[in-house]
Amino acid sequence: MNYWLFKTEPSECSIDDFAHNPTQAIVWEGVRNYQARNYLRDDVAIGDQVLIYHSSCKLIGVAGIAEVVRAAYADPSQFDSRSVYYDAKSIAAQPRWVAVDLRFVSKLPAVITLDKIKSSAKMAELPLVQKGSRLSVMPVTAQQWRDLLALQ
Repeated sequence: MNYWLFKTEPSECSIDDFAHNPTQAIVWEGVRNYQARNYLRDDVAIGDQVLIYHSSCKLIGVAGIAEVVRAAYADPSQFDSRSVYYDAKSIAAQPRWVAVDLRFVSKLPAVITLDKIKSSAKMAELPLVQKGSRLSVMPVTAQQWRDLLALQ
C-alpha cells in the first residue's frame, strides 16, 4: 500500500463531499499535469490511502482521508467538450489523461494547516513543502503519513 496527498479546491471537491456519501466513490478527474498524471497512471493503486488537501481556500491544509477504490482509467472529462477539463487533442484510442476513484475514510477533527505542516521539522522532506512543488498528486512516505497525522 502506498500513501498520497491529493490537492483539491474545496469548491470543486472537498472532504465534505466524500463524507456526504461515504460509501459512494468519487471520480478524481481533471489532473492536467504530466508528472501528477504519471503518478496516477503508474503508481496509485487500489487500497492506497490518500490525504485530501484543501487548497485555494480560507483554511488550507489536510482535511481528511480517502482510499483508492479504482485504479487509473481514461479520465472521461477529457472527452467532454462541456467540461473545463476537456482536451481536444486527447483521443479515446490513446487517452492523454487518467482518473482514479476514491472513497471516504475519515474527516479529520480539524484541518492540519499548511502553516502547522511547514513548522514541523519532520515534514521538511514532504513534497508539499518543497520549493517549487505545485503538484496536485504527490507521494507521501509511510513515516511522513504518520508524522503528519500526529500533528492533529
